[in-house]
Amino acid sequence: MSESILTVLLFVPLFLIVLLANLADKQRLSEGSGKTIAGLTYAFHAFIFGVMAAAGAALHVLSILMEANEEIRQNIIEILSGGAADQAEGILPVLDRLDVLGLGLWLPAAAAPLFLLPPVRRLLANLIPIDPRSSIHAVAASFVMLVVINLAVTLAVGLETLADLSEGTETDGGSLLFSLWVQQITFAIWAVVGVGWLTRRRLLQALERLGLTVPRPAEVAVGIGTGLVSVAVILVLEIVAEAAGWGVDEDVQRLTEVLIGPLLGSIPGILTLGLAAGIGEETLFRGALQPRFGLLFTSLLFALLHSQYGITLSTLAVFIVGLILGLVRNRFKTSTCVIAHASYNITLGMIAYFYPQMF
Repeated sequence: MSESILTVLLFVPLFLIVLLANLADKQRLSEGSGKTIAGLTYAFHAFIFGVMAAAGAALHVLSILMEANEEIRQNIIEILSGGAADQAEGILPVLDRLDVLGLGLWLPAAAAPLFLLPPVRRLLANLIPIDPRSSIHAVAASFVMLVVINLAVTLAVGLETLADLSEGTETDGGSLLFSLWVQQITFAIWAVVGVGWLTRRRLLQALERLGLTVPRPAEVAVGIGTGLVSVAVILVLEIVAEAAGWGVDEDVQRLTEVLIGPLLGSIPGILTLGLAAGIGEETLFRGALQPRFGLLFTSLLFALLHSQYGITLSTLAVFIVGLILGLVRNRFKTSTCVIAHASYNITLGMIAYFYPQMF
């Protein structure tokens, strides 16, 4: 429950930013101005990312101080571990990478406001189909840095360290199921608000912009078929990779087992993995972002968002699935992508449930 509450709280500032940005666009389109609200949007945006940058810089400075003074390092270990030797052992790998961790936080956070500058927006408009005058498009582009921060922090800590730390925690399947629904519903609502609900569009108009409509039987068939084809493609990729000596990263397997393993032990958990992720991620990526960011960039962001895979074969697999879903979006509605994504996850989950020896 606490993890779900934290997820919602972390998204509150992001909701406020997209609301303000949409209000600025609404005023600009109706009155030809909107500079006041846009200025407020950018100021709040700069404050949020400024806090992140300051936190990252503080961690970076702290790492320098610890390297220069062993006593400071020992005091921090004592405080964080509470004097417990086993806790201290788990903390040490993180402290050893604190400089990279801080850099991975403050550098992209400091870069995010640059996307709000008119010259940068005009440059981006030459690369992806955004309106350089639009506040919400500028904000959406800057939010790419959130994905970069998430990945950079994960890589800085290290998949092995994350797996070691995660294996020491008990995860209840019921609470994990609830947390996943909360996370993905938050993604979906953020996307609906991001395309103008509550400001520029009514709910039905926002859903239409996202491509969320009642699917026809043919679209349902396409979605299910796409999911099954995606499973086949990824299984072939894994077979080829294993034959070539690449294989799946052991730390990725360990971390995945901790993060979603409890869900794979029950049918409701497997259905949640399919339905929740399908609704949340497809509404955000294929619904909200792809019409503005394009197929390749959206698929790349989709892959990098799954930071628990680091930069591994699993990341490539997610990128390929993202491309397949994106191609479907170019021909059909986002609703078809939701069905495809859900079918893909559920099929893999069922295989893991009934044939665990395959994984």
